[in-house]
Amino acid sequence: MATPVVTKTAWKLQEIVAHASNVSSLVLGKASGRLLATGGDDCRVNLWSINKPNCIMSLTGHTSPVESVRLNTPEELIVAGSQSGSIRVWDLEAAKILRTLMGHKANICSLDFHPYGEFVASGSQDTNIKVRGCSTPCGHSQAVRCLRFSPDGKWLASAADDHTVKLWDLTAGKMMSEFLGHTGPVNVVEFHPNEYLLASGSSDRTIRFWDLEKFQVVSCIEGEPGPVRSVLFNPDGCCLYSGCQDSLRVYGWEPERCFDVVLVNWGKVADLAICNDQLIGVAFSQSNVSSYVVDLTRVTRTGTVARDPVQDHRPLAQPPPNPSAPLRRIYERPSTTCSRPQRVKQNSESERRSPSSEDDRDERESRAEIQNAEDYNEIFQPKNSISRTPPRRSEPFPAPPEDDVATAEAAKPSPAMDVQFPVPNLEVLPRPPVVASTPVPAPKAEPAIIPATRNEPIGLKASDFLPAVKIPQQAELVDDDAMSQIRKGHDTMCVVLTSRHKNLDTVRAVWTTGDIKTSVDSAVAINDLSVVVDLLNIVNQKASLWKLDLCTTVLPQIEKLLQSKYESYVQTGCTSLKLILQRFLPLITDMLAAPPSVGVDISREERLHKCRLCYKQLKSISGLVKSKSGLSGRHGSTFRELHLLMASLD
Repeated sequence: MATPVVTKTAWKLQEIVAHASNVSSLVLGKASGRLLATGGDDCRVNLWSINKPNCIMSLTGHTSPVESVRLNTPEELIVAGSQSGSIRVWDLEAAKILRTLMGHKANICSLDFHPYGEFVASGSQDTNIKVRGCSTPCGHSQAVRCLRFSPDGKWLASAADDHTVKLWDLTAGKMMSEFLGHTGPVNVVEFHPNEYLLASGSSDRTIRFWDLEKFQVVSCIEGEPGPVRSVLFNPDGCCLYSGCQDSLRVYGWEPERCFDVVLVNWGKVADLAICNDQLIGVAFSQSNVSSYVVDLTRVTRTGTVARDPVQDHRPLAQPPPNPSAPLRRIYERPSTTCSRPQRVKQNSESERRSPSSEDDRDERESRAEIQNAEDYNEIFQPKNSISRTPPRRSEPFPAPPEDDVATAEAAKPSPAMDVQFPVPNLEVLPRPPVVASTPVPAPKAEPAIIPATRNEPIGLKASDFLPAVKIPQQAELVDDDAMSQIRKGHDTMCVVLTSRHKNLDTVRAVWTTGDIKTSVDSAVAINDLSVVVDLLNIVNQKASLWKLDLCTTVLPQIEKLLQSKYESYVQTGCTSLKLILQRFLPLITDMLAAPPSVGVDISREERLHKCRLCYKQLKSISGLVKSKSGLSGRHGSTFRELHLLMASLD
């Protein structure tokens, strides 16, 4: 009798080169779970069918990197926002551009389509929110990171870097409620598919659930492994999926609890969708996009939206008559939409900017290039509109067997084996020694900026650290022998790592005393930027740790980090600088502008001295930030935001 094959719960489906330059944004079609749209630094929007290697369609017209993309519910329209603040809407079935929308002064960070029309909501780094077709809400005090329409189309939820979530009434054109509680930028919001419930995920590594009847927090899930960037409710609303670093977590909220954790090596997953009891996750790194599948039939989740009133931490005024009934109101899905309907398709010409030669040029430059006619006809030009594809009932992706099932195959040496090796966060990475008689190939040129996420170390070959396999049938090495072979010939690297560990232990000993300033001083005194980066990554997670005297020590180090060739160092420096500007720049400018005090005030004089020192350091950094604000991609976007924050220095 044949042994049944055990398949994986989660697996990598595909990896593609999506653009000629770095990928800057992507989105999955939520209705089918099979359509993928990517935006790149090459100013293009590319359309893909999941698990197919070739691009279906490439949309051109933007003149700056595409920062945000979104598909409407039927997956027939796509909207893309650029780094310059312009927005373009394309009709995928007609393969042509519909509208060019202007109005934002900075990067487009988030977009969404109204569920019952083609109204577009846009949020920008300029802090504004615009809804084409309805009364326009105002915005936030910092960059707007996520927008979502409610399932009934009456409300709009927004999340921003100012740590807040806001709920807007589209008919009245005003804010209904502001939800406070997050202690870091809020990256994502998601409405429950049925109930008056909203979930928000933040860089403070928490997920909060908000009751939209009582406008109060229901529960808070803490302890996420990193910033929360992607969440999705199960279609029946029984649970919430959170795409974490290399894992999928399944949560309930009344009471808050984690049902399951599934390990998925997807890195920083960017978007999630569900189809055929499979969760599809997509992630991007540089110009590559990878897709992953999780078999939800093998994931622990609740099977109903029922909740036990005894376990609910909030008292119920009246228990529900049906134990399987939800505790809060259900959305009504009306056929009406907002107060001044202006459909994108119907008014595509009249609602564009006033006719001009510039509009004609936009029309000519904005093209939909069909790269794969067969896939395009299958997906966007079906013969029967009822069976429109990507199919709503498409076959699930077949799961590969577990690794231990194919042990014999895996044991065979393969020259094309993709070896993953952890990369130490070092400024200088020594090369392994080479035998003199062995011809040395010419070294590959290192990139100007070494990316934080990469498949192999820069300047090192991972295969050099692994023992040579002489015969496939050799006995398995015991741990001590394996470690001995791996270390052999690489003493220099071991010395560097040991020194790094010793330096971190020194800083940690000071940290345990509770003196943050002295801890940072000791890290700076070691004169190793990698130690400073490690420490700042901790301090950046809690803004309350920052004091004015700490800024005087950190700012010179930030200037060094911003000039580093390591992307992770630049990111850490930008995060620290942004915290300092948001918390202390108003204080610094006010202190310097204030008239001198009468009499002697020692504490004020000390504070004034620190402010002057910080101001001098910030002025020095501002020139560097300004010079880098012209870069493309994520780096340029971050430096432009910092440049705006530093405007008051001039």
